[in-house]
Amino acid sequence: MQFHLGDRVFHPIHGVGQIETIEKKKILSDAPRLYYQVRMQKSTIWVPVDAQQKVGLRLLTHKRDLEHFRAILKSRPASLTNNHSKRHLEIANRLNEGSLEMMCQAVRDLAGRAWKQSLSSADTASLRKARDRLYQEWAAAEGVSVEKAMEEVEALLAQAHKSFR
Repeated sequence: MQFHLGDRVFHPIHGVGQIETIEKKKILSDAPRLYYQVRMQKSTIWVPVDAQQKVGLRLLTHKRDLEHFRAILKSRPASLTNNHSKRHLEIANRLNEGSLEMMCQAVRDLAGRAWKQSLSSADTASLRKARDRLYQEWAAAEGVSVEKAMEEVEALLAQAHKSFR
């Protein structure tokens, strides 16, 4: 997929941004490559056009698609393995995949685990990271503040918690 100037995008590490320019540059190589200049909230990143999928850069989720993600957040959390290493790897893979669906599932499943038992420090850190990314994209897609997005996401999770005790 080719992005265009002005497209709002999501990067799995850096969050929400906007394509500012497409330029040919020499960055860490001998040959020039085409790069997207992506303006983030607090910085600018350069993403190679030919590696955007590998990096996980994608269009921002549309507001009309949020209903699907609301249903995910309200659904029964999936059980996560008790093996710390496997669980951490599974959550990291979901977050690195970068889709809003995987972020919603990671938040829902880690929150569900926290309802039953204390989270490890690694799980707590993963949940915080996933929530932050989710709130940021949710806010941008919905056109609300991050605080409003956080309130809605947490209310959806609370519904799930009530329904599946």
